[in-house]
Amino acid sequence: MLTSENVQSLAAELAEAERARSIMPRITARHPEATVEDAYAIQGVWRDAQLAAGRRLVGRKIGLTSKAMQQATGITEPDYGVMFDDTVWSTGAVLPFDRFSNVRIEVELAFLLKEPLEGPGCTLFDVLRATEYVTPALEVLNSHIELEGRTIVDTISDNAAYGAMVTGGVPMRPEQLDLRWVSTLLYRNETIEETGVAAGVLGHPATGVAWLANKFHEHGARLEAGELILAGSYTRPMWVERGDTVFADYGTMGTITCRFE
Repeated sequence: MLTSENVQSLAAELAEAERARSIMPRITARHPEATVEDAYAIQGVWRDAQLAAGRRLVGRKIGLTSKAMQQATGITEPDYGVMFDDTVWSTGAVLPFDRFSNVRIEVELAFLLKEPLEGPGCTLFDVLRATEYVTPALEVLNSHIELEGRTIVDTISDNAAYGAMVTGGVPMRPEQLDLRWVSTLLYRNETIEETGVAAGVLGHPATGVAWLANKFHEHGARLEAGELILAGSYTRPMWVERGDTVFADYGTMGTITCRFE
């Protein structure tokens, strides 16, 4: 495992990479002994520094919950990160391309909790009962660590590669539809690049949220009422360039659009 000094130093390096919009060498290339626990410790130090600087936590993201994403990254273990208030955009937004590195888009559903969720033993049904509504959401991936050869340790340390979220469409209560069958067409500049069905996330997107609640229990924490939880992508990440327009059609759940300038 890493020393406390290593954890603090790497968290500061990640913060500087975010500020400078730069890419740093893989943590695992420099510290092959680093563990998943080390990675969450690095993320936690980085998160606490961001909160101390005035950013406000509004939710959590879950990643690598679908076969599509696991095959795209070569990583088979889910992970999670935090979302701050200054990273949430609404449909129709123009996002500053230079704010991000390695810009990619994922198709997801987000769960707004009306009640706390905690493990152990949190189930899909517990998640549905605790959810106020589910809304379409696009995640913007933003990696500050080189992509080639990265492992789950690198990804977790880098806040699970989260950059931003764009919400829109038609929010619905969980009982209004079968969330497994929410399907999405993802377009870049009027061309379909990806399609997917929400059941690709562990059979049901709420299962990803249950996984996170149980994972939090291992660290003596829980998901709180009012938090928005990104449940994980059910398409491969779509690369985006400056000037691109992104459009996602969620069928009965409406659409999301954004542009990168």
